[in-house]
Amino acid sequence: MKITKLVILFNEQKILLGVMVSILLLGLSFWAESHPLILVLRILSGLIVLNIIASLVASYILYDRSDLYELKSLEGIVDWNKTGHAVLVHASFDPLSKTLEQEYPDLHLTVCDIFENRHEIDKGIETSKKIFPPNPEEIKILPDRLPFENSTQEVILAITALHEILDHEQRVLFFREAKRILKDGGVIIVSEQFRDLTNFIFFNIGAFHFLSEKQWKKAVSEAGLKIIENKKITPFANMLVIKE
Repeated sequence: MKITKLVILFNEQKILLGVMVSILLLGLSFWAESHPLILVLRILSGLIVLNIIASLVASYILYDRSDLYELKSLEGIVDWNKTGHAVLVHASFDPLSKTLEQEYPDLHLTVCDIFENRHEIDKGIETSKKIFPPNPEEIKILPDRLPFENSTQEVILAITALHEILDHEQRVLFFREAKRILKDGGVIIVSEQFRDLTNFIFFNIGAFHFLSEKQWKKAVSEAGLKIIENKKITPFANMLVIKE
């Protein structure tokens, strides 16, 4: 429940606004004189509450009950015991690096935080960092300039982070940089929610926070890379396995 609690914290104002609007609509329904209007107001009130509950249940399934941060779905794709150098990219939220470093002490992991991402100004970011303290050796990066030598990394891992690169050209430049620093046979793993029907149903306008599958494919292709596997982690998130 740790991450779901953070989701509630990050969206506290939106949730409260939704509850208030729902109560207002329900209250108005008792003043309405038209039976059709009463029904419409009560249906709208119920739908708002239902959408809030659905989004929180979906968040729990996605963040706390899935393989998103367990990485078991990488079996057969990445052998961490044989990986020397890897990069973990996040957007001011890092629940993963500590686990990787503890489980694979021989792994040389560089943790990168995307500079000036939207989460930096979130109200709950300080609480988030108390629950998941930032890696003491993490570095800030710009998407178009990764501070690594050519052909030095075997794995680049980005979990719900790269959608914070808002500009398409910047995303292309990130993938070009990723391609530059990867060793032959290296792999990029990107796990993201898509702007698709399922996420619209459960997260409503929150789905606009993410990118469509088409946008990801376009950015990867323009960088000279290929998506060799597009794997569903949960109904709400996909894992893209990307190689040259």
